[in-house]
Amino acid sequence: MTTQKIRRYDLDWLRVLVFALLILYHVGMFFVPWGWHIKNETLSEWLRWPMLVINQWRLPILFVISGMGTYYALGFRSGWQFIKERNFRLMLPLLVGMLLIVPPQVYLERLHEGDFTGSYWTYLTTVAFTGIYPEGNFSWHHLWFLPYLFIYSVLFVPLFIQLRRRPDHWLLNSLRRVIRRPAGLYLFILPLYFIEALIEPFFPVTHALIGDWFTLVNFGVLFLYGFLLIALGESWWQAVDRIKRPALWIATISFVMMAWIWHQEDTTLVHFTEAMLKVLYFWSIILALFGYATRWLNRPSATLSYANRAVYPFYILHQTITIILAYPLITLEWPFIVEFLLLSVGTFGLSWLIYEFLIRRIKWLWPLFGLKKSRSHASSHDLKTEAIA
Repeated sequence: MTTQKIRRYDLDWLRVLVFALLILYHVGMFFVPWGWHIKNETLSEWLRWPMLVINQWRLPILFVISGMGTYYALGFRSGWQFIKERNFRLMLPLLVGMLLIVPPQVYLERLHEGDFTGSYWTYLTTVAFTGIYPEGNFSWHHLWFLPYLFIYSVLFVPLFIQLRRRPDHWLLNSLRRVIRRPAGLYLFILPLYFIEALIEPFFPVTHALIGDWFTLVNFGVLFLYGFLLIALGESWWQAVDRIKRPALWIATISFVMMAWIWHQEDTTLVHFTEAMLKVLYFWSIILALFGYATRWLNRPSATLSYANRAVYPFYILHQTITIILAYPLITLEWPFIVEFLLLSVGTFGLSWLIYEFLIRRIKWLWPLFGLKKSRSHASSHDLKTEAIA
């Protein structure tokens, strides 16, 4: 099987930056009126707007990047090797997270809601693993990304193997012709629109896997898109470089129109219009980010090498740290900026301390947090998919 010889540092940078943004987003969830595990007593109405700018595309781009990482991973693995590796790097950290990392989140949520009183040890040894969340306490919380990614990896691997072996496959050649057209990349929004318009109203997002059909289908298509686009080679990078500036303008106009729609009466016409604007917005943002990243971020650095390996442990750890730090702040009437900075710096800082002085230095912890062998012994292809691929 052929291997990919060109390292795409821009993909590494995008992965790292989007996960860093995810941490800030989860810090923000403590302050906005939307539902979350615990909430500050003083909420911030204005913060919802920067959060809305982010939350439409932050998860879609992660699944696109994950599909691209899968393309590289299959360049030097068979299908069965790939599934075995995905099981080891996704499901093992998920199990560890559900047993060790997530329970403190649910414990503090139950304390906050008055559903439990007592020490964490009492909670852990009595009710922590009884029932499935939200009725029970056993949950994967923010780690839901991992089982969904595993399902997509297993489901699509037969198709991906065929496309990886045949770069001149008729499907890839057809897509190359499509994206050479001025607006060819925007044809990809059509399936996304029908999913948003026709499936989302009937299957609200739960991240519970069972019955979460909108999430499963929507992100599955985006994962597939990631693989297909990166498989197009230079045709993809040239197309996204050409369209980056128009895409940014389209994204801006789409969001403004969508914000106006949110203030209208909820009618069928409004729903279908909002669905189109939503997919147009997040797809345009994704195209713009890839376009500008390939222009400005496709270069190596020591910071990138370090961050690319650290991002998976940071992802696993961060929300538990945020909730632990946020819990004592619930009733404090400190200025918003003080609390936000405290949670942001504290989450990044403690995640880094745990990673740098514990996970990174104790080799038997590496597989528990999704890490492979150290960078000094990894091949260039291993490095390409070191983070969550």
